[in-house]
Amino acid sequence: MFQLHPVLQKDTVLVGEFSLSLLLISKDANYPWAILVPKRSNIEEIYQLSLSDRQALLKESCLLANALVDIFKPDKLNIATIGNMVPQLHMHHVCRYQTDLSWPKPVWSQTPASTYAAQELAGFKQRLLLELAEDLSHSQH
Repeated sequence: MFQLHPVLQKDTVLVGEFSLSLLLISKDANYPWAILVPKRSNIEEIYQLSLSDRQALLKESCLLANALVDIFKPDKLNIATIGNMVPQLHMHHVCRYQTDLSWPKPVWSQTPASTYAAQELAGFKQRLLLELAEDLSHSQH
């Protein structure tokens, strides 16, 4: 049975669900940062997904990427499945700006995480929900 990894539970907020993946927001306010987690047990890498799940993940990633670019207008959108700290397959989508704290380096371990004000986090979540309303099967309001 699928369960979200405890680190992801602690470090993210649930936005909603695509057909395959949970859509989460990172609580690190330094960057607009969303994460997809396929709702499959014991999967650590994309190649371990079935062909149809790999195709669904790519489709959901593209939907999320388009939404983030439309909302935040980043200079660059970083998409990665690192998994060194959390083995459960999860796909980061991080909006990057030439003016951000870590540019041009990766976001990991560059600067301490910053906490969202409740209203800012709610706004981010609402913008994603509005942008992806037709694609999310279960929205978390």
